[in-house]
Amino acid sequence: QVQLVESGGGSVQAGGSLRLSCAASGRTVNNNAMAWFRQAPGKGREFVAAISWNGASTNYADSLKSRFTIFRDRINNTVYLQMNNLKPADTAVYSCALNRRPYSSGSRSVLEYNYWGQGTQVAVTS
Repeated sequence: QVQLVESGGGSVQAGGSLRLSCAASGRTVNNNAMAWFRQAPGKGREFVAAISWNGASTNYADSLKSRFTIFRDRINNTVYLQMNNLKPADTAVYSCALNRRPYSSGSRSVLEYNYWGQGTQVAVTS
């Protein structure tokens, strides 16, 4: 079993930055791609970013690529999401997820992820 715990969310003014963390425990996640998704009130889950198992490749939602960066610390079994120039439209619960396939490059599909964290709330005020 894998446990994923997000942290780093909070309330920030538009234009500000936050760095989200996703700490994995239970076993190493270094052989699996990981991703961030978000869900705004009243909306479905939306892909944000993914990173390959070895960190060599990343994948972003087109509208977020210029402001968000995903990276991972393989020593500490943690994945991060750096979010800059935040907008009110970024308000959502952000969740990290572990890809079910080892040595994967990262996918935008929720179906590819079989472990999820509880999420961390991000609120951006104007």
